[in-house]
Amino acid sequence: MIETPENSPNSQEKSTNPVEIENLIGLLRRKESNWVEWGQACAKLQKAGYTSQQIFEATGFEPVQQNQVIVGSQVYTSIVNAKTEKNVELQSGTDFLSRFERSGSDILYELRILTQEQRVIATEFIVEHNLDVDDAKDLAKAIKEFARMRTIPEGFSDRPGDIVAYQCWKLARQQNDLQQRSRLIAKGLKLANSQTARKQLEQLLTDFTIVSQRPAPRLPIYRMESEEELPRVLPVVGKLPLNTEDLKAVPIVEEVGSHGIVKFSGGTGAWVGIPGWRVVMQAEDPVAVIENSDRLPTPIPGATEEVLLIIDRSQREWHEDGYFIIDQAGKIEMQCFDELPNIPLLGRVLLVLRPKKILDQEFVKDLLQFEE
Repeated sequence: MIETPENSPNSQEKSTNPVEIENLIGLLRRKESNWVEWGQACAKLQKAGYTSQQIFEATGFEPVQQNQVIVGSQVYTSIVNAKTEKNVELQSGTDFLSRFERSGSDILYELRILTQEQRVIATEFIVEHNLDVDDAKDLAKAIKEFARMRTIPEGFSDRPGDIVAYQCWKLARQQNDLQQRSRLIAKGLKLANSQTARKQLEQLLTDFTIVSQRPAPRLPIYRMESEEELPRVLPVVGKLPLNTEDLKAVPIVEEVGSHGIVKFSGGTGAWVGIPGWRVVMQAEDPVAVIENSDRLPTPIPGATEEVLLIIDRSQREWHEDGYFIIDQAGKIEMQCFDELPNIPLLGRVLLVLRPKKILDQEFVKDLLQFEE
C-alpha cells in the first residue's frame, strides 16, 4: 500500500476509502484491464494526493509513463464523449475501439494539443491510414498550425490529408536535400485528400526552386549581471503617522524562487521586482509569467532554469519580429507568426528574463565573510 504522506499539500483531498486505493494500486501493479483504465487509476491516485514517485514505487509505473497514460486516457475519453454527445458513430466505429483500447496511449498523447473536434478528425485519419506515433505528432502539429491561418492555401482543403499535404509541400520547398525533399513529396502525395493538393506537390517534382525558411525571431533574452540590479520587494505599511497595530498587521514577506517572487497572505497575488529598463518602463500593462527555459519556442541552451516572460497586454498588434501570447484551449501559449493570424493576440513578449547567477546565496547573505 502507498504510505500516506502526512504533510502533503493535497492531504485534504486524499481518498478516505483505503479499499479503493488498494484496488487502484492492485490494478496497476498487475496491469489488469487496459491502458485507458491505467491512466484513470493514476489520475485518481494523484488527485487523492499521492505523488508520481509514490505511485511508481507501489506499482512500477514510471512517472513519465503515468503522464502518458493519464493524458492519453483523457484524450480517448474526450473523443468518445464527442461522438456520444452528438449521437454519431465514430468513423471506423469498432476499428477505433480495437485500435486504441489495448494500445496507442503514445499516439493519443500527441493529440493533447488539439481541440476535442480536431482530435476526433485526427483520430479517424490515424485509424484510416494506420499512422504511427511520429506521424500522429506531425499530424497534430499540422492541424494546429493550419487552424491559425487566416485563409486556406491555394490548392489545398481543410481536410486532414490536405493539411498534412500542405505541411509536406511547405517543408519540401524549403529543403535543398533532394532525398529529404522527395520523401516529403511522397508522404504528401500518399496522404492528400484532393487532386488539387496532389497537383501542387507534383509541381515540385519539376520545380526545384528553394524557398528559404525565414528564421524564427530571436528571443529577447536578458540576464541581470550585477548585484545592484537585484531588486527587493517590500510590503508598504502606509504613511506616517501609523498605529502599532498597522505595523503588526503586515504579513511576513518571503521571497521564493531564483527571481525573488513575493507571495502574501490575506488575499491572492504575488509580486516580483523587475529592473526599470526602458522596455519595461514604457509598457502600458505589463505582467510576468514564469516558464522553464527549455520550454520556450527556441529553448535556451544549457541547464534548465526558470525564466520570466515579461508581457505587455496592451500590445496586441501583430508584428513579424515579435512573440505573442495567445489563447489555446483555455490556456495561454507563446508563439510567433510569419503572417497576420486569425486569432486574437493577448499581448506581446517584451523580454525573457533569466535569473542572476549567484554561486553561493549564503555567502552573499553573510556580510562577515566579505569583511574577512
